[in-house]
Amino acid sequence: MTISAKLLAQLTDKTLVMEAAFVGGVWKGIDEISSVLEVRNPSTGDILASIPSVGLDDIRSAINAAKDAQVKWAAESAKERAAVLSNLFRLVLANAEDLAIILTSEMGKPIAEARGEIAYGASYIEWYAEEAKRVYGDTIPGHQADKRIMVIKQPVGVVAGIAPWNFPNAMVTRKVAPALAAGCAIVFKPAAETPLSSIALAILAERAGLPKGLFSVLPTMRASEFGEEICRNPIVKKLTFTGSTEVGRLLMAQGAQKVMKLSLELGGNAPFIVFGDADLDAAVEGAMISKFRNAGQTCVCANRIYAQSSIYDEFVSKLAERVKGLQVADGFSEGTSIGPLINQKAVDKLSAHVEDALSKGARVVVGGRQHERGGTFVQPTVLADVRADMKVAREETFAPLAPVFRFETVDEVIKLANDTEFGLAAYFFANDLRNVWKVTEALEYGMVGVNTGLISTEVAPFGGVKQSGFGREGSKYGLDDYLSLKYVCLGNMAA
Repeated sequence: MTISAKLLAQLTDKTLVMEAAFVGGVWKGIDEISSVLEVRNPSTGDILASIPSVGLDDIRSAINAAKDAQVKWAAESAKERAAVLSNLFRLVLANAEDLAIILTSEMGKPIAEARGEIAYGASYIEWYAEEAKRVYGDTIPGHQADKRIMVIKQPVGVVAGIAPWNFPNAMVTRKVAPALAAGCAIVFKPAAETPLSSIALAILAERAGLPKGLFSVLPTMRASEFGEEICRNPIVKKLTFTGSTEVGRLLMAQGAQKVMKLSLELGGNAPFIVFGDADLDAAVEGAMISKFRNAGQTCVCANRIYAQSSIYDEFVSKLAERVKGLQVADGFSEGTSIGPLINQKAVDKLSAHVEDALSKGARVVVGGRQHERGGTFVQPTVLADVRADMKVAREETFAPLAPVFRFETVDEVIKLANDTEFGLAAYFFANDLRNVWKVTEALEYGMVGVNTGLISTEVAPFGGVKQSGFGREGSKYGLDDYLSLKYVCLGNMAA
């Protein structure tokens, strides 16, 4: 066993960390799968565990097991499926602190944020346990006197899920819970950086009474092989993917060969707009929540901040003052606001964006450099005098960098905000109701936060438009992505 003694010492239930893949309801360790994936703590670089990296045979084995399990699961009543999900929800809450510790250890975010993510992830399990019993169809007046028309909803079948590293618990539950509630089975590939949280959830799902084969967790360093197999294998009927637009396009092209049902939540480039009549203190608070949560490593975080000229200097000053107070430290240190970035590649991208902006006339108000702690710790940064020709206007930084652009008119900022291929989330602060409606309707985004910087919740549909993807997670709409409509026409029904 190579599980970190330091990690185990922090856990109440040490069995929640396992060096194994969950393949079709069977736990397979590194003695059965020769390829090994090392999971490291991004704060220290220490090895947390050595996880099997599954290959093609195990991927196919999981898919085959899912096919058999799904047929039986779909035949269960919705109430029975809901009961299993409710059991899982209670187990997640009962083990919330251990799950948060595992999450912070492998991903690096502050422990307070990790606790929040566990609760957020659990909310999807609870929601879909309830929604499982509400998969309603329709009756439609017949087109002829002897015809009766019904529409029913049925599970799509076997689902494949792929998630990134930035929310290693919630990204799992947002996909697994609705799939299971709908009567599907799911084979799931966690990010190579953060597989321990998915494994812990699989352990709890097994304890909750989930039948074997319905949920597989397949950590692997051979991501392209996983993607190719699920897009080729006729058993897999749907893919739910969260990740980059580049990879999403590739999976979409591969899945087109069998016309596979897709849900894609891809890149973002969220605008955050502050109008002159806004409550500036509320806008600064919203910017802090949106931009600096998870060290800016979220797909919906503010990437471009636009402040109207009349309040530009005051907003930048207030934002900079708040950013100066952020504490950069290990996720387990008391009072930590910003943990490490996930890897050196993320640090390099941040540096490139800052250097490009400075070379074109932007100025650093706060931060701007790598943190004195070294490693992948960076200083939270505010840039002023940012323009549309800089990289930060076009590319998603995924780091604690707040570039502030200046604008004059409502029409100008709408044009600037929409001038991107992405369309995931947008935010703005304003009090004039005419502008509130105008801007809300004009923004080309799947989600809009008005006078708030935090929009994620299990009760609302999460997803984007344009090249940020399609499909929704959360709410009653999120269940539809795992269901197929069947129209039934009953003939010869006249008395």
